[in-house]
Amino acid sequence: MGKIKGLWIAFEFAITILITNALMYMFNSKNYIIRKKFSKLQSILMGAKINIIGEPDSKTQLYLLNHQSLIDIVVFEGYDDRDKCWVAKKEIEDIPLFGQIITQPKMIGIDRKDKRSIIKIIKQSKDRIKEGRVITMFPEGTRGDGEKLLEFQLGAKILADKLNLRVQPVVLLNTKDVLDSKKLICKSGDISIIYLDAFNPKENKDWFEKMKIDMQKRLNDELANNTSNR
Repeated sequence: MGKIKGLWIAFEFAITILITNALMYMFNSKNYIIRKKFSKLQSILMGAKINIIGEPDSKTQLYLLNHQSLIDIVVFEGYDDRDKCWVAKKEIEDIPLFGQIITQPKMIGIDRKDKRSIIKIIKQSKDRIKEGRVITMFPEGTRGDGEKLLEFQLGAKILADKLNLRVQPVVLLNTKDVLDSKKLICKSGDISIIYLDAFNPKENKDWFEKMKIDMQKRLNDELANNTSNR
């Protein structure tokens, strides 16, 4: 049943992305509202119940999230109230028609093989922040198993240090349980968005390493608590 639902969600997702792209093109000034409504719709269709733990810091300029499922962006886009600028793989941007989900709302597409891409991230992030948006990244760079965080890539650290951005770590819990991207299995379930304390990187030169430790600890605690309550 989960496989059938997963295939249906994949089909529905593709169609609604095309519709969303068209709406953003026609009503460009409303693209944030359109993205948010699209994202909330996806969570509803998947049968995901979203729990918010902690509070977003209104002064945050950079969100850093763990990554485990294709729906991570959808969940956070739909239930966090700030206008976010996602840093995403350029491969998504290059997909005909579908890539407009990156280019239309002025997200930042990067080529991870190009070492000069960090220059592009810094320049475009500076512009997006001036527009009042929050830069949002997955420091792992790719999807993990939902339990153990992968090694954090240095791009997020360089960006935060260079522009002196206020950082807020966010832990996503159980998105992979709702949609396993590799197996394409979808099932209803609870997803948690957990806001950790925001901070200024200048306060601790080892902030990047400490942040990963704090995120892993919170993830471990939540997973242990969920297991004991089953």
